[in-house]
Amino acid sequence: MDLGIAGKKALVCGASSGLGYACAEALVKDGVHVVIVARTEGPLREAAERLAAHGAGTVNWVAADVTTDEGRARIFAAHPDFDIVVTNAGGPPPGDFRTWDRETWHRAVDANMLAPIELIKATVDGMMARGFGRIINLTSSAVKSPVDGLGLSTGARSGLTGFVSGLARSTVAHGVTINNLLPGTFDTARLASNFAAQAKREGKTVDEVRSARLAKHPAHRVGQPSELGHTCAYLCSVHAGYINGQNILLDGGSFSGVF
Repeated sequence: MDLGIAGKKALVCGASSGLGYACAEALVKDGVHVVIVARTEGPLREAAERLAAHGAGTVNWVAADVTTDEGRARIFAAHPDFDIVVTNAGGPPPGDFRTWDRETWHRAVDANMLAPIELIKATVDGMMARGFGRIINLTSSAVKSPVDGLGLSTGARSGLTGFVSGLARSTVAHGVTINNLLPGTFDTARLASNFAAQAKREGKTVDEVRSARLAKHPAHRVGQPSELGHTCAYLCSVHAGYINGQNILLDGGSFSGVF
């Protein structure tokens, strides 16, 4: 399928690896000119080189912390206009809410709510003026199906979800859609580290922890980042202009509710 977005320009955050990289890869393959962002220059440059090898869209990179004013300013100084924005930030660590002080909450909200909102604020008016825009926020399945211990992530991302729900209704008439992708268990380095931490806590091997998790999963497997990447690319396409303000769950059927 021709997504109709070849030549468009996209900003993809947290794109040196994992789900952010998968989104950038799918967009580049469809001819989108992508600017990838992450904090650490080395892995980011290597990711840009791998993406550029696809040879469809061009790839640029900016090493920046999007949770800071300085980081966002660096991005927009080099690349002021985008047709597509994919926000993405790693979730804060799990734990007991009784141990979280005000500063801990501020860091979570800055990374998983306020930073995406600032990126949207910097780009959405230009998109509306040009008559086309796609904003995708990578959040978490925990927004729809909360998990004990992930309160920092769920709280901050639920705030973003509520904000986007209202804003999306005011942009779609101008050709700009805003949607959220809610990934469940995907085969990423973060998942591997979570399995390793759980194995250490429980005195088990990583294989035992992984097998036990997958035995309870309806699909009996984890998701592949490319599956999310291609979903993201479709939502950015000209064919998805009537999909707006939605929270799209990619969890292989783990959520047991009806809606």
